[in-house]
Amino acid sequence: MIRNIIFDIGNVLVDFCWRQHIEGCGYSGRTADRLGAAMMQSSAWHELDRGVWTEKEVLDAFIRNGPELEEEIHRVFENLGTIVREYPGTASWLTSLKEAGYGLFYLSNFPAKVEREAGEQLSFLKYMDGGILSYCVREVKPEPAIYRLLLEQYGLKPEECVFLDDSPENIRTAETLGIKGIVVKSQEQAREELKRLLEEADR
Repeated sequence: MIRNIIFDIGNVLVDFCWRQHIEGCGYSGRTADRLGAAMMQSSAWHELDRGVWTEKEVLDAFIRNGPELEEEIHRVFENLGTIVREYPGTASWLTSLKEAGYGLFYLSNFPAKVEREAGEQLSFLKYMDGGILSYCVREVKPEPAIYRLLLEQYGLKPEECVFLDDSPENIRTAETLGIKGIVVKSQEQAREELKRLLEEADR
């Protein structure tokens, strides 16, 4: 039986709209592509999620990735308040699951800077029973440690949990720990797959 549903945040409950954020800073086309490669799509962004490096160290790494874009990188990184946007259906989805009696948790690679500057886009957290943002524990998915921390902290049994994440690699780690997984391609698809899984588990 499934008792608990664990959610990634980016591209599951919110749109990780990094390109729109860059365009909102005034950059488009090839420049936006280059900025994305130097910043959000680089390994340095993973370190921002992990929270071990200082934000200055992360910024310096971005600049090393694209030294010719130093001024633009500073501008894009100055305020990340528009880099995530809550999906319109998130609150109603979580509310319906909560009313059905499921425990709701989050497990997300998420930087402190984004939580601080885009916190109003995380209003759905009030529906959650708990969770872990990577920077708080200095661990990131798909490394198993962060999954184990969530299970231990909230006394969750893996076989009673399902995890929704847009990364197949992150789902594979969950499944190796005994947690059922759904790879999210869209929120609509995820809602349908989760509904079927929960119905099958209740039979």
